Amino acid sequence: MSIKFEYHTNAPTNNSFFQESELLKRLDQFKAIIDNPEFGFFHLTDKTEYLDSTKVIFEKIKNKQHFVQVGIGGSALGPQMLLSALGKFQGKTFTLLDNTDSDHIEDELGKINLKESVFYIVSKSGGTAETIACYALIRNKLTALGINENEFSNYFVFCTDKENGQLREHVNKNNYDSLIVPNDVGGRFSVLTHVGLLPALFFGIDIDALFSGANNFKETILSSDVKSNPLLQCAAHTYYLYKQIETVNETVLMPYSSKLKDFSSWFVQLWAESLGKFSPAQGKAVGLTPVPGYGATDQHSQMQLFMEGPNNKLLFMLNISEKVSDYHLTSDLELDCAKKLNGHSMNQLLEAEFQGTLKALAENRRNVIHINIKRLDESSLSQLILFFESLTALMGEYFEINPFNQPGVEKGKIYAYEYLNSFPKFSDK
Repeated sequence: MSIKFEYHTNAPTNNSFFQESELLKRLDQFKAIIDNPEFGFFHLTDKTEYLDSTKVIFEKIKNKQHFVQVGIGGSALGPQMLLSALGKFQGKTFTLLDNTDSDHIEDELGKINLKESVFYIVSKSGGTAETIACYALIRNKLTALGINENEFSNYFVFCTDKENGQLREHVNKNNYDSLIVPNDVGGRFSVLTHVGLLPALFFGIDIDALFSGANNFKETILSSDVKSNPLLQCAAHTYYLYKQIETVNETVLMPYSSKLKDFSSWFVQLWAESLGKFSPAQGKAVGLTPVPGYGATDQHSQMQLFMEGPNNKLLFMLNISEKVSDYHLTSDLELDCAKKLNGHSMNQLLEAEFQGTLKALAENRRNVIHINIKRLDESSLSQLILFFESLTALMGEYFEINPFNQPGVEKGKIYAYEYLNSFPKFSDK
C-alpha cells in the first residue's frame, strides 16, 4: 500500500462507533454500494477496454500542439487535477474551458493556435448548457478561420453517453471520434474514465499505472481487519466528530504539495455535491463543508483559522515523503533566516513545516487525519482518488442519503433556463 494513515482526533476509539461489529456492518454497506450496478466507480479500473479505446483515439491526436478540454464540474476538475499532479507538457499546452465567462474564454483561446488544437467536448448527458455553449463558439471560431464543417472531425473528439442524448446523436450523425462516460458513473466520480484518461495520456501520464495502482489498493479498502482498514477508520472518525461533537461540520484537505493543489479542488466538488443534502431518515439537512488548502502556502493564511479559530474542522493533512527534485539552501546571504537554512534542503524545509504544523495542531487539540504517501506517481494518485471516492460513498450511508445524485444542482439548472428565456434573442438586438 502506497498510503499510510494516522489518526489524531478527539474521537475516543473505545466508542461504539469503532466497535468491530459496527465497522463490519459499515463494510457490508460499502460492499453493497459497489455491487450495485447503478454505481460503477469502484470497478472502473477493472475494465482494460477503457485503456485500449483511449489509446486508439490518442494515436489520432498525438501530433496536435494544444489540448482544449471543454467541460464543467467533474468533466473539468478531474482532468485538471491529473495534469497538475503528473502531467508532462513538453512544449504542449492544456486549456480548460469550464465556464461561460466570455472574457476568460477569449483570453484563453487567444493564447493558442486553434488550427493546431484538438477540442475534447465532454458532457455525460450531452445537454450541459455551459459545455454546448463553448462547443458552439469554438465551431464559429474555426469557421471564421476558413475551416469547413466537413473538416471538423480533424479538430473535435467527444466524450458522452454511449447511446443516449442529443450530443450522442450529433456525434453519430457526423461520424466524429468519441469516447464514453459510462452511464453508471457520475461526473464527479469520472476522473478515471475516458473523461480523464485521454488528456492524461496526451500529457504523458501512464494510464495503465493509474489503473493498476487503484486495483492494488482495493484489497486494503475491502479488508475485514477493521483496525487497519483506512476507509472504515476514517469514516468512523469523521462521523463521530460530526455526530457527537456537533460543531465539527467542516472538512479540510491540505496536501503539502503544489502539485496537489488541484486535488483539493477536485475533492471539494466530490464531497460537497455528494454529501450536502436533506436526509429524510434524519429529518434534517446534513453535510460536511469542504475547505481546500495546500501547504506550506496556507500556513500563512488559512492555518491561523484552523489553529485558533472555531474547533469545527477535521483536517486531512497529506504529505509526500520523497520528491523527485530538491535544492540545497546553503548560501552566503547575511540574513538570520538564510543562516538557519544553511546545510539544509528545500524538501527538508517543507517536511519541517509539515511536522511543525502537525505538532502545533495536536497541542491545540485540533482534529487531524495524517495521510502520507511515499512519492507522488500514478499509483499513489489513483489510490488517493479511489480512497476519497470510496469514503464519500460510505459517508452517504452514515448520513442516510444518496451520495450519487445532485437534486440541488438540477433545480438551479431549471431556473437558469427559465431566466435565459427572459432575455431577447441575440439576433433581435
